[in-house]
Amino acid sequence: MGVNATSKTFLIVGANHRSAGVTLRDRMFVDDDAVPQFLNSLRHAQVNQGMVLSTCDRVEVMVFSDDVNQDFDAIKKVMSEHADLSSNEATTLTSIQDNEAVGYLFRIASSLESVVVGEPQILGQVKACHRLARNQDMIGPELEGLMQAAYTAAKRVRTETAIGERPVSIAAVAVGVARDVHGRLENANTLIIGQGDMGEVIGSELIRANIGSLSVVDIGSRSSSALATQLRARHIPEDGLSNALIDADIVVTALGGRSLALTADMVRTALKARRFRPQFIVDAGLPGDVEPSVDRLDDVFLYDLQDLERLAIEGLETRVTEADAAAFIVRDEVARYGQDRQARKATPALSALRAHVNALRDQALLDAGGDAERATHMLTQRLLHTPSERLRSKAAAGENIEIAEDLIRDLFGITEDEENSS
Repeated sequence: MGVNATSKTFLIVGANHRSAGVTLRDRMFVDDDAVPQFLNSLRHAQVNQGMVLSTCDRVEVMVFSDDVNQDFDAIKKVMSEHADLSSNEATTLTSIQDNEAVGYLFRIASSLESVVVGEPQILGQVKACHRLARNQDMIGPELEGLMQAAYTAAKRVRTETAIGERPVSIAAVAVGVARDVHGRLENANTLIIGQGDMGEVIGSELIRANIGSLSVVDIGSRSSSALATQLRARHIPEDGLSNALIDADIVVTALGGRSLALTADMVRTALKARRFRPQFIVDAGLPGDVEPSVDRLDDVFLYDLQDLERLAIEGLETRVTEADAAAFIVRDEVARYGQDRQARKATPALSALRAHVNALRDQALLDAGGDAERATHMLTQRLLHTPSERLRSKAAAGENIEIAEDLIRDLFGITEDEENSS
């Protein structure tokens, strides 16, 4: 494995969309109900500070470890038992540690490691997994501090770049255009004509966008009742198409047959009855379902799959460009976290020094009988006595004290002028 056992090392073990196929990741997936047992298994294996991040893209255990080699083996065993991995499958589990693992976590939280860069769901998934681990008392101070630093990085990426502003899937683009046409979608009515796959995909995305109502209408010989049931939409027979078209603010056609689902006359009649309120029409059929001349009607916004694909590609290009800026932010936050963690190593020594000085002060006040000037003089002498004696002793023994002298000047901020005036 090539890893070193060091004190409190951040370690990530698992599989992601780059290292393992969908079938293996599905077997490894840890749903929310199984997380407590999974974390308990880690605890029984002497892994005391960790969480499991389980999404469709990755199943990875993240821990702060006192013994990397031991904990890697323990995590691999727990994951193997959970997913019933063979010995060969278990060898595909990957591990990273230290700054590489910190940077990887920050990129995950910032959606730079997602299949679709910039997708917003991952940060919520990370927070949910963090919360589940905290509920199981598996989040110690080191991991809590690291997670908060990851959230800071993700927030900077979201606020300082446009990485998540442009949709990159056809369905998401359709929802974005619908919002451009109608604003808030809570009061918008959607009509799906036909039972093609793209109708289902776009309909599902509109549901996630809190669309006001959704109806599916029959056309031709095939019934759309199954799609209506799947989307929990209202099912309309074919003879209700004209009235349904009048009510529809958004129309999605998904036939792809040789006959047209919508003609210019049908849409023109509906617009007149709508009092020319705008209508957004998505032609998701191959070949097209909507008469091309519909695009020339006022108050109609007609988009076919090519239009949506073009916008999706533009969104993806924007995200790729913004990903460079996001990566710079992540590197900056990783460096900041590393500096903060190094600085915290001085905390025990500083706490001991503060306690030592406070004890000397209390004793000086007691010995001085309440005389503040005398107490101050005594405290100064006592503070300087031990380090002065030890420095002289080292010099007398022939030891090189230049490093100690430089450290004293640095710690106490002694300037050259102060040194020359002494």
